[in-house]
Amino acid sequence: MRYLSFLNPELLWFLLVVPLIYYIYLLYIRKKKQETIKFSHLELIKKAAKKSNRRQSILFYFSLTMLFLAIVALADPHIPLKKTKEGVNLVLVLDVSGSMQATDYKPSRLEAAKRAAETLIRDLRPKDNVGIVIFESGATTAAYLSPFKDRVIDKLRAIESKEGRTALGDGLSLGVDMALSIPNKKKLVVLLSDGVNNAGVISPDEAIGFAKQNNVQVFTIGMGSKEPVVLGYDWFGNPQYAELDEDTLKRIAKETGGEYFKSVDSKTLDRIYSQLSQKIKREKELTSIKDWFIISIIFLLLIELYIRYGRYRVLQ
Repeated sequence: MRYLSFLNPELLWFLLVVPLIYYIYLLYIRKKKQETIKFSHLELIKKAAKKSNRRQSILFYFSLTMLFLAIVALADPHIPLKKTKEGVNLVLVLDVSGSMQATDYKPSRLEAAKRAAETLIRDLRPKDNVGIVIFESGATTAAYLSPFKDRVIDKLRAIESKEGRTALGDGLSLGVDMALSIPNKKKLVVLLSDGVNNAGVISPDEAIGFAKQNNVQVFTIGMGSKEPVVLGYDWFGNPQYAELDEDTLKRIAKETGGEYFKSVDSKTLDRIYSQLSQKIKREKELTSIKDWFIISIIFLLLIELYIRYGRYRVLQ
């Protein structure tokens, strides 16, 4: 974990000047002592020189310290303070393909998913942004990333299921792209699907690579039932079952640093979404502390001025 970083680390090279100045100062002191020895038989001059040297040494160390602090301040040091970044970018990526019309969740899988997602949106903090991406044979934006939760919820409630197939990779890549649209915030995607990737132009592996490249954490939710669910029948009367590709959803979560959840009914789905807000690990913010160094310089400068020109001329 990084405890200290610098915005302009190249300026720290100027710190090499500090020991050089100190070395020159030692040479100066040595030369001055040699000159003072010539008058060592004069006690008064000897005492005066000793006091003067002590005062000059203190003033020199004050100046050297201020130079050190000034160079560090110019390098703009940052440390992670206890406060966290101001909000996160959370994108809900929702499967709206034909299989989401199944009624094993009441009144349907899609309506149950929308209801549970609304719970998560309401649990977000005021400065969090949330957006919605939906996908079936392709992917599209249902609600742009926004801090206005009520408006996003209105868009969520208006989502309807489609008859298309499942473009899982397209949905994830568009969700990642949306999460990147507002900078300087932690980026998260919550992807829900009940099917197998069988459409679209972007593969799940390509979408995973896109998320990893941009440090976007993805939580995935697999929606299914304990028993096989019949979606319909083909031309020959054979039943068509809902299929869930858990392996792909698990891989997406694992490779992006997220977590996979399995839903088997409305209760487990509600529980998953209600717990997701607690899964969001808000990063500590790197905060500049150069002002601390500047204040220290001002404080030392005031002390130095007092020593030089104060009423009592300390140590003189």
